[in-house]
Amino acid sequence: MSTWHVEVDHRVCMGAGLCNGNLPDRFRLVDAKSIPVAEWIEPDEDVLDAADYCPYRAIRITDKATGETLSAGD
Repeated sequence: MSTWHVEVDHRVCMGAGLCNGNLPDRFRLVDAKSIPVAEWIEPDEDVLDAADYCPYRAIRITDKATGETLSAGD
């Protein structure tokens, strides 16, 4: 099974809190910016959805095995 790398670009994160509100076990807000609870996770479609719904496209998810970016984050 693959592993995913989750990161939040703090240059564009504005702390809307959608990720934290929907997935408090995966994201938390620190100093009004989102951070992943764990940087490396097993594949999780809910985390992909959080990245897709981020209004600032601040969440990037990368597949460790392939290097492919799976989320909309830029």
